[in-house]
Amino acid sequence: MSATVHEFSDGTALAEGLADRVSGALAEAVTSRGRASIAVSGGSTPKAFFKALSSRDIDWAKVTITLVDERFVRADNPRSNHLLVADNLLQGKAKAAQFLPLYRDAGSAEAAAEIVTADAAALGHPFDVVILGMGADGHTASFFPGGSRLAEAISPETPRGIITMEAEGAGEPRLTFTFASLQDARLLVLHIEGQGKKDVLAAAEGDGPETDMPIRAVLRRAATPVDIYWAP
Repeated sequence: MSATVHEFSDGTALAEGLADRVSGALAEAVTSRGRASIAVSGGSTPKAFFKALSSRDIDWAKVTITLVDERFVRADNPRSNHLLVADNLLQGKAKAAQFLPLYRDAGSAEAAAEIVTADAAALGHPFDVVILGMGADGHTASFFPGGSRLAEAISPETPRGIITMEAEGAGEPRLTFTFASLQDARLLVLHIEGQGKKDVLAAAEGDGPETDMPIRAVLRRAATPVDIYWAP
């Protein structure tokens, strides 16, 4: 799989550059199809990007935002990716966007996964934009090395939708879109910052099993070329 690396001087410049690219892709989708969809990652890295994107002047009422993965926690939990998006992206002009949460008060992560899979199908596919992050262990979304359902989650045979995942050190059970749901986005971005993450990416680009560093599944098998956005 081909990948293009976009390097920026710092995180602020990256946030602005990525916001320009993503807002352009969303606006194009709204113009051509009447609606747009974007799945974003959690963690601290995308906060500046979220704030920059929220100020862009597009028809947000026709945009649906969701998450590539989520902890099985309520939206008001400090560890919730929903809360991160609400505080940093669903603000300003972007407050008009629709949001599709992954957590549901369904009694179990498995029950929530079934509900969200049905709801997400209404968005159509592929996503217009998918923004992935990457952990120091080479995980992306909630595709964790040693994860309870990792092989299933990254298999091309597993249908689009939400799958549950548990892994040592991950805390709560996770809800994550399958690889098939993310790999053919019209714009597929890997957003990483810091020299440490660049070193992890270099290791992931080498030989080795995808289950050891799940980001390899994206780098090797995504149907869409990956745009890597990096700043020191």
